[in-house]
Amino acid sequence: MEQWLSTLITNTPSDGFDLAIKLSRMGVKKTQPDKDVLYNLRLEYSKNAALLIESSKIIAINFQTISQANNFWK
Repeated sequence: MEQWLSTLITNTPSDGFDLAIKLSRMGVKKTQPDKDVLYNLRLEYSKNAALLIESSKIIAINFQTISQANNFWK
């Protein structure tokens, strides 16, 4: 398995948010490694407001974790 995440430490909150999105996307990619299935599912969830809100929740949880790891950039 490729090691792609070496740290949760980022320079800025904006970088931290980008990392939260990356964590979320990698979670989906690891859960569904078949790209054809993944792209077909994207057609369904991209038009479903409830599912998009759920994905935003996962990003927010990941951002909370990264924020704590960075001492809230104090």
